[in-house]
Amino acid sequence: MSLKTILFTAVFFFIFLALGSHVIAEQETSPQDEDRISLITATPEEGFQLAIVLARKGVTETQTDIDVLHALRPAYAHDPDSLIAVSQVVAIHFQTIAAANNYWRENED
Repeated sequence: MSLKTILFTAVFFFIFLALGSHVIAEQETSPQDEDRISLITATPEEGFQLAIVLARKGVTETQTDIDVLHALRPAYAHDPDSLIAVSQVVAIHFQTIAAANNYWRENED
């Protein structure tokens, strides 16, 4: 993989995940609220949504200039390698959340 491809993928990764940053911005939390974030969720679906939020939050904490994030959108919007990279990050967060929830085995009938 060339350096250009690696850099492009990295930029895409950070930008694509920030697409939902406006959702996070609308749900501003105080520092005390952030201390209360838990990996424990009632269902796998809630766990997956949390994984997406965590991935997006990582991007918005890294790149705080929303205009930069949005300006680069056309460059990554159609790159399948970048989409795969984003999916991998969400999957890693979901794996962590699933493990924290004992893979939701306790909630089975």
